[in-house]
Amino acid sequence: MRTPVQVKRTRKILCVFPAYTPAFGTFAHAFSLMYNVKAFMPPQGMLVLSAYLPESWPVRFIDENIERATAEDFAWADAVLVSGMHVQAPQIRDIHSRSKAAGKPMALGGPSVSAAPEMYPEVEYLHVGEMGDATDALIERFDADVSVPAEQVLFTTKERLPLSEFPIPSYGLIKLGQYLIGSIQYSSGCPYQCEFCDIPGLYGRVPRLKSPQQIIAELDAMLAQPAHPQNIYFVDDNFIGNRKAARDLLPHLVEWQKRNGYPLTFSCEATLNIAKQTDTLKLMQAASFAGLFAGIETPDIGALKFMHKEQNANLPILDSIRTINSFGIEVTSGIILGLDTDNETTADQLIEFIDKSNIPILTINLLHALPKTPLWDRLQRANRITDDPALESNVRFLRPYDDVVESWRRAIAHAYDPERLFERFWHQVETTYVNRTNPSGRGKLTYANLRMGAVLAFRLFWKVGVRSDYRRHFWRAAKHAMKHGQIDAVMGMGFVSYHLIRFTREALRGEQNASFYSTHERGAQEQAAADSQKQSVAA
Repeated sequence: MRTPVQVKRTRKILCVFPAYTPAFGTFAHAFSLMYNVKAFMPPQGMLVLSAYLPESWPVRFIDENIERATAEDFAWADAVLVSGMHVQAPQIRDIHSRSKAAGKPMALGGPSVSAAPEMYPEVEYLHVGEMGDATDALIERFDADVSVPAEQVLFTTKERLPLSEFPIPSYGLIKLGQYLIGSIQYSSGCPYQCEFCDIPGLYGRVPRLKSPQQIIAELDAMLAQPAHPQNIYFVDDNFIGNRKAARDLLPHLVEWQKRNGYPLTFSCEATLNIAKQTDTLKLMQAASFAGLFAGIETPDIGALKFMHKEQNANLPILDSIRTINSFGIEVTSGIILGLDTDNETTADQLIEFIDKSNIPILTINLLHALPKTPLWDRLQRANRITDDPALESNVRFLRPYDDVVESWRRAIAHAYDPERLFERFWHQVETTYVNRTNPSGRGKLTYANLRMGAVLAFRLFWKVGVRSDYRRHFWRAAKHAMKHGQIDAVMGMGFVSYHLIRFTREALRGEQNASFYSTHERGAQEQAAADSQKQSVAA
């Protein structure tokens, strides 16, 4: 649905999504292996907002992960809409400075401003909370007046728009083929209260849902694009936050895949206790779910209980991973270092867990406190929140800072040593990939997909199989996968390794951040320094 507000004027709206600081999980280094891929994932929330705006309002949508909004874009607009997370705060402020220079009012919404509106005192309009009555009030304000207000105006959502009334995202405003993976939202909210997580505070503990029919309509809309990602990620805070609803949705996904010739694979984010729900995992296998991100955080059971993540301690972690793998679903793990429970053996325990779990991809971050979390409140009371730009985290660790960073360096150096990484992929071939259903996949046989596959195969062969210093390890794992008929696995492990190995080497040289949540733009700084040096040499 669109807004019920009856507007009287036409307003040109510029939607700008801020760029991300480089991180392990965005796979930016590997984009060069793909045909025309320039960004990680479409900005789902802003695309939904664009679809909700009055139909008579022209909308121009720019994702600055792909291209930068120009002075002409700001001159065209009557008002600017922006959304983002804390990690995008510097880029949000940069967009505002350009909007202000053009004399256009900017409205900021999304998780960062909703959790901490005090972070943005300079922005003209703040939208705090989810889409709902505050969104309608903002639309009414812009309909009446698009001049820059004399002081900041705050709109706070009191009545949220039900997810069942969310419009299909405005996929027509972007080129889906420029993204590595697609995104879709089924639910919002999570019943758990992990200390470091801001989801319950922002979106509530009772998951709210879209209907299966809405999800199918969104998939159809993505499939209608000339080019689109082959993997779609359910961005739900917890895919099984409502277990019954997830089981009800999955048969619809299975039917849709059959009807369309299995054109897509799915991934999602869920708590590790999904391993107890084998009926759900069986349906996910039938629907071609290939990946699951689980915030394992730490193999230390005591630490899990301290951070109120007991759901990960209900079953042995390694057994849970093996169960999920047995349904053809590869686990990606979130890991945190710098916890109050860490000690001098933590890095050794983590390294042992990496080897035993055989999880190929682990996003290993330093602890970072997010506003509107119990962790933030506890650390703030103890005067342990810092904004020192020289540090990799905003937390004053209990252990010496240098020891924590060294633990992180040891962990990533071990995890993404090429030989060890491909050993874990070798293991996945035999324990996970062989358990995936192998339908005909006729839905994947499009010109766009065939072109993308050909480009990826050629570039992988050349950049990883010929030129890389880890090619021997790649070919060993690739031959093992091909022996099992797993051509997709060869492509996947080559693609993933190209990014992870390169990013790790940069991080170990101090050129990348030790936390996804850090706003330090080390990569940009290094590149600027290199460019400056080249110019000096040329002069």
